[in-house]
Amino acid sequence: MYLSYAYAHGAWTSWVLVAVAIFVAGFLSTFAKLSNAVADWANNALAVVTFGRLARFAMQLAFNLAGLSVLYYGGVIVPDGIAKVGGVVGAAVLTTLASQGAQYFGIFLFQRRIGDLYGNVLLGLAATIVITALGTAGLPVAREAFLIVGIGFGAVIFGMGVLSDLRALVHPKGGIGIFLGTFNPIHKSHLRLVEEALEKRQLEKVILHPTVVPWLHERALQRGEIRIAGNEDGYTIYEKTDKADVNVDYFPTGDRFLAPETRLHLMKLAVEEAGLSDRVEVAFMPEIYARKGFFGVIEEIKRRHPGKPIHGIHGSDFGGMHVRLIMDECGWIYAMPFLRRDGVSASAIRRGAPGLTAEAVASALRQIREGARQVTVPVGRSSVSRRFSNKGGCLAEIA
Repeated sequence: MYLSYAYAHGAWTSWVLVAVAIFVAGFLSTFAKLSNAVADWANNALAVVTFGRLARFAMQLAFNLAGLSVLYYGGVIVPDGIAKVGGVVGAAVLTTLASQGAQYFGIFLFQRRIGDLYGNVLLGLAATIVITALGTAGLPVAREAFLIVGIGFGAVIFGMGVLSDLRALVHPKGGIGIFLGTFNPIHKSHLRLVEEALEKRQLEKVILHPTVVPWLHERALQRGEIRIAGNEDGYTIYEKTDKADVNVDYFPTGDRFLAPETRLHLMKLAVEEAGLSDRVEVAFMPEIYARKGFFGVIEEIKRRHPGKPIHGIHGSDFGGMHVRLIMDECGWIYAMPFLRRDGVSASAIRRGAPGLTAEAVASALRQIREGARQVTVPVGRSSVSRRFSNKGGCLAEIA
């Protein structure tokens, strides 16, 4: 920041620029967390993409407006230059749009296994600082680039959000529903969402697919930033190491996970107990997920159901809205958001809260906690039981 503004505006000896640069360096990571918290609150309040992006935009606009105002009135920014991009307010708006676009582009690349999540975002922010400094100085080409990047990113980010929200409101009946998440473990709210989706959108079926190993965790494990600390009650426990970045949230959906195979079996048990087996498919594509994540899973589902409308089921919580972002980037998927207000959560179940899961799931989890080598679970009112071997919480069905 110092180098960019000092070069563009000839402010090498400005103590105001030095002070602002130091403040931004120290406060930016904290502010980023606050912006994320505000966006998450907005998303959870309405499950509307545009509202969440507007909330983040408002937070970042206030920050950028304050910073540019200090630089302008502190004599750092050339008055003639900033006047050409709409003054302090115009520059703040363009900077915020460019910044948001750069951040989403960094996340877009990471989700496709390109680069590091926070590294990509930081590079995007650094590029935004440089182009803002040059653009507000009115330098040749830089001003035009600043306007194009700001307006272009703004049109794309908010345009995609508006289209996503419209698809959630205006949608066809029938087709295939997809429900993606950790399901760690599956609970009653998940099943309620499936039943409502089947009924309200008259779906042929709903396909559930759990995460395997999230890409964020896989990269962090490879780098030694997190590690497996042990196993407790059948859950694999993750913890940060000394190499961890203090500014990174490595566990946005929790730090303890059931094995993917166990989550898969519990999902099948819950679906069968609910009497939904004929209309709900529990899919598991670990090879595809390892290569492309949920993008690959959605691509494969589309391939298997050509010409069918695809409806994306998700909650308003962090995980649900993150999956919504992935679905939006996969083409014309009709989102079906649900406001999560029933107090049922996988986190509560992992803490031992009773009555939040199907009886078959609760029974299996209890036996896993007790360390049973063989888990036997009666399903529904039938006399049929499922038997599984249990190795440290990883279930494998016994034929």
